[in-house]
Amino acid sequence: MTVMAERTSYMSVEEFEQIASVAPETVTLEFINGRIGEKRVPDGDHDTIIMWLLRQCIQARPECDLYPTGRGLKVEEYRKGRARPDGVLAPIGHFAGTGEWSDPDGVLMTVEVTSYDGDTERRDRQEKPAAYAAAGIPVHLLVDRDHCELVVHTNPAPEQGRYLDVHQIPFGTQVTLPDPVGFTLDTEALKNYVH
Repeated sequence: MTVMAERTSYMSVEEFEQIASVAPETVTLEFINGRIGEKRVPDGDHDTIIMWLLRQCIQARPECDLYPTGRGLKVEEYRKGRARPDGVLAPIGHFAGTGEWSDPDGVLMTVEVTSYDGDTERRDRQEKPAAYAAAGIPVHLLVDRDHCELVVHTNPAPEQGRYLDVHQIPFGTQVTLPDPVGFTLDTEALKNYVH
């Protein structure tokens, strides 16, 4: 049996940003854990989940915006990674005047919705939560369509690159997102957007 070692890129953040800036609009790139990754084009259910969550956020937190897919964040330790969460909750106007890649300070929550592809386990369940925790983002919400559950990550430990509190809540129940997000979601509707 051949064991393949995982390769790590030695590309600088600046080199990645240059490549990402000239990538066609049909390609979305991220740079996490020293590797370039392509973010898959979302399907209709994925987009519907983000829109559902956007409506919930606007109703519960009218002073905030949920920026949908595309808002680039500087993540990981020393901001050496670049991620495009499926959603970013921040105060209205928070990203005004910033460039393509914004500092995560002031972000209340990041959101990821799993895709049905081969690297979901590594990317959505391991690398991205670690990157968001290292950046000190207070709440990370994973809508896990494979397991039909929300995974709420809180209490980031940036120096450890992980969230200290992780709670898995099955679709169909209510979940209170802790401060600084501070509102309750009824997740019954999410059952309609998995297959």
